[in-house]
Amino acid sequence: MKTKQLAFLVLAIAGFLTGCKDTFIEKRTYTANVPEYMSYDEMRQPVKSSAATEVEVQGKIYIKDNYLYVNEKYKGIHVFDNSDPANPLNVTTIWIPGNVDLAIIGNYLYADSYVDLVVIDISDMESPREVARIKDIFPYTIPELNSENSSYPIASIDQSKGVITGWKVQSITEEIEDYSHPVYFYDFALNSFAKTETNAISGGGGGSFTSTQTIGVGGSLARFIINNGQFYGLNQTDMQVIDIASPENPVVGKKIALQRVAETVFIEGIYLFIGTQTGMLVYDISVPSNPTYVSEYNHFQSCDPVVVQDGYAYVTERAGNRCGNWQNLMEVIDIHVITSPQLVKSYAMTEPWGLGIDNNKLFICDGSAGLKIYDATDRLRIDEHLLKTFTDVTAHDVIPMGNVLILLAADGIYQYDYSNLNNITLISKIPIGG
Repeated sequence: MKTKQLAFLVLAIAGFLTGCKDTFIEKRTYTANVPEYMSYDEMRQPVKSSAATEVEVQGKIYIKDNYLYVNEKYKGIHVFDNSDPANPLNVTTIWIPGNVDLAIIGNYLYADSYVDLVVIDISDMESPREVARIKDIFPYTIPELNSENSSYPIASIDQSKGVITGWKVQSITEEIEDYSHPVYFYDFALNSFAKTETNAISGGGGGSFTSTQTIGVGGSLARFIINNGQFYGLNQTDMQVIDIASPENPVVGKKIALQRVAETVFIEGIYLFIGTQTGMLVYDISVPSNPTYVSEYNHFQSCDPVVVQDGYAYVTERAGNRCGNWQNLMEVIDIHVITSPQLVKSYAMTEPWGLGIDNNKLFICDGSAGLKIYDATDRLRIDEHLLKTFTDVTAHDVIPMGNVLILLAADGIYQYDYSNLNNITLISKIPIGG
């Protein structure tokens, strides 16, 4: 009898404690960045195009054959006929929700659309057509906040509602059970918050560059690249390999954990070079579907585009931003012994972004300090051989293409003729944002 009474007492106490839990629920009101959603069904409507529109927001640049592709961040891609770089013609706009990066081989364009990868047939440039889509291949990522709103926390996120297209600052009230309820702030280290060829080379290198190249070329800030029937895409701290031998039937391949925040990708020969916030990683892609780690070169945390030519890697490291760091540098790294990259020399910069190289002509986008062009023949004295500086631009990325340099700047896309190094001249400008 006593045993039954004790059991009843234990159950009663347990029930009392469980029942009392609700008394600790608290309502909390605060100002936050509240997500605005686009449903998955709307996001996954077939890609559409329209007559040419002006570029309003800066994104990334890409060149393929006689066409210049200009990404407008999160909106889509503007296509220009660049047969005459002195007179680029705006042809069409391909609207791709959530688009940031692209890569092209043959008549197929590969682009991200938030969490998906879409494949677009561009054989008819005025009527591009979506032919394949891989769903949920990229991580669910929270877009960056406006700088004036970054001090407010991020409200609760419901991924089932769709992808996040933006933010609305407003007062919200939430019911919480205790004081351990997480309040998320914007992560400047990622600039987002994810659920917890002539010899002219830029960041999208990968094959010779002629007027009819099979694979296009992106700037040094490229996150996607194509080589030998494989697509390589960086996903924050991972690299995703996709077999695109059959463009309309892409097959998801290996996913490689990089253990770092990866930002840019470049190919030279059988090696793939990944720029991360803490260094350069080298992978062997002699078996294209199975990249294997070779070596690394480490540096302080910073934004880190990389380009390679003739056994040397050129890396910029930018400070005072979401990537951290306290120095602004351009470093030259000897990779003749690919298993042991060695620093040759570091050069002080002002605000270095992207870069490109063409037969020892080194183009560095030094942000607010402009575009700087060097003779890099003597890698120990590059700073003594400055050929030209354009200080009237805030330079972000470049593609050197046969004697024409395509520059992505804050206010537009500039094209320069550098066939005569003693007289490098501006030949055209596509404005951004009016």
